Amino acid sequence: MRNYRKFQRDSLSFLIHKKTVAAFLFLTAAALFSIIVSLGTGEVYVRPLDTALAIFGAGDEFNNMIIMEFRMPRILIAFGAGCALALSGAIVQGVIRNPLASPDMIGITGGAGVAAVAFFTIFSNSSNALTVSIMYLPFFAFAGAAAAAILLYVLAYKKGVSPIRLVLVGIGLMALFQALTTLMILMGPIYTAGQATVWLTGSVNGTAWSDVYSFFPWLILSLFALVLFTRRLNMQELGEELSVSSGQPLHRDRFILLLISTALAGSAAAFAGAIGFVGLVAPHIARRITGSSHENLLPVAGMIGGIITVLADFAGRTLFSPLQVPAGVFTAAVGAPYFIYLLIKQHR
Repeated sequence: MRNYRKFQRDSLSFLIHKKTVAAFLFLTAAALFSIIVSLGTGEVYVRPLDTALAIFGAGDEFNNMIIMEFRMPRILIAFGAGCALALSGAIVQGVIRNPLASPDMIGITGGAGVAAVAFFTIFSNSSNALTVSIMYLPFFAFAGAAAAAILLYVLAYKKGVSPIRLVLVGIGLMALFQALTTLMILMGPIYTAGQATVWLTGSVNGTAWSDVYSFFPWLILSLFALVLFTRRLNMQELGEELSVSSGQPLHRDRFILLLISTALAGSAAAFAGAIGFVGLVAPHIARRITGSSHENLLPVAGMIGGIITVLADFAGRTLFSPLQVPAGVFTAAVGAPYFIYLLIKQHR
């Protein structure tokens, strides 16, 4: 209990994990710093003070346009998507009780990928142009993620859903979705291949305020649901026998938690593409800081995921300018070696 501080007033009392509070405050400052730097850096450099003035609408007209119209939407989407993917990964790892699990691993983002590529394939004409607005893509991607989650749960269900069946069925679905995605890219027009590849890599290039207004209500609702079920997530890690003996509706909670994870990962994939490894790496880093209790783990993991994605987008915009490299390239460059390290550690 030495890491906790107790607050009590009349009939109200609660514990605060001091290390978590310190880590969250530090990460909040780091997130604000990374956002300010990312907002001011690009083909047109804006000084930090002018960036801050532009955020509050007090800068000159040109800086206001650069910061608020072009850069702010994509950075907000990057941060929100990273936060959502990290939280989704933490939920999946808690439900499956496997530190190597993530939404990518069990096919949720793969379902979003199939739906996105199908969108480009179905709605492209002979001139390699889309016949409908690109604004419909997020709805297809989210529907694909939701369909993948439902299929995963149905196929893994046998008098309840066990973690090992979720993993095995999820890996099979991931392979199936990758095969379907590749098949559609090969059979589709060149336009489909180029657009689908960028989306599957994970990119926030070209996002607008309309995307922010569509994405953040999903994120806020998912966060609210997650707050209500955080303690149920802790019960999942106790194992089936202890959870059932304590009177918890284990399988119902597992279904709801997977639904929340799908909402987070699906909405992130819908607006930022299939950014990989954030849902794997961020919870692990957070777990090293706060421990395994999800009340402490989740807020820190969300902040870490947001920072990772903002920095990945920043690197994609600046390191190879004027080329726009998808953020998913940099998250994969960091996440793949980390995944290999985790495999070796688990084997030992």
